[in-house]
Amino acid sequence: MVTIHPTAIVHQGAALGMDVEIGPFCIVGPNVVLQDRVRLVSHVVVGGFTEVGEGTSVNAFAVLGGDPQHTAHKGEETRLVIGARNTIREHVTMHAGTVLGGGVTRVGDDGFYMVGAHVAHDCQLGDRVTMVNGSGLAGHVVVGDLVIIGGLAGVHQHVRIGRHAIVGAGALVVKDVIPFGSVWGNHAHLEGLNLVGLKRRGFTRESINDLRAAYRLLFADEGTFQERLDDVARVYSASPEVSEIVEFIRADANRPLCLPTL
Repeated sequence: MVTIHPTAIVHQGAALGMDVEIGPFCIVGPNVVLQDRVRLVSHVVVGGFTEVGEGTSVNAFAVLGGDPQHTAHKGEETRLVIGARNTIREHVTMHAGTVLGGGVTRVGDDGFYMVGAHVAHDCQLGDRVTMVNGSGLAGHVVVGDLVIIGGLAGVHQHVRIGRHAIVGAGALVVKDVIPFGSVWGNHAHLEGLNLVGLKRRGFTRESINDLRAAYRLLFADEGTFQERLDDVARVYSASPEVSEIVEFIRADANRPLCLPTL
């Protein structure tokens, strides 16, 4: 059964799934889809062409599906698609995409978006992403699964952050972050691997040892970076985790790679 508080405003065109709960003073627009068991706690605004996945909880003063903060946006029909079972805390903002960026901002499943986090237009986020209080993503950022972005960290537009990486609190990230990497600082530099996260998530000792050895080889002083990358790809071709890093580096990118400091 759908439950709507008397003070909430829900447009007739909104599509509501089973057991949706809409709390006091929420506003739900005409082109919104709330899937089964979505809960809007109170004072939530969901507008634009926005879909919120089943089981997602949205807390007070969050604003989802607002127009992109982009001067080229002229009111076109662009979208925000949020996956299932996310926890979206107070004052979180997530904006719709732009025509230039593909038209869709996409958020995966099972994420945790803490107070004041911001996801800008055309971002593409994987599953089980954590954004800590006050962290923000500029437009077109790509975030892999199980990434943690620390409090007050800021990520430059078009940056890619690979799976299982961690961004330290207060970091300003202007370059791509390799999968399994750990970065911090202003501007952020690569500090090593996210070893704590890898152990917590059940990676084997063999996989972690391969990653550590490949990391040392990749960022050694000898030879050129391209030579070292080719060596890593050859020596650790049997490691899916190392291969993921190699493929990430070799992929087309709009931003340079975040590297260790000298």
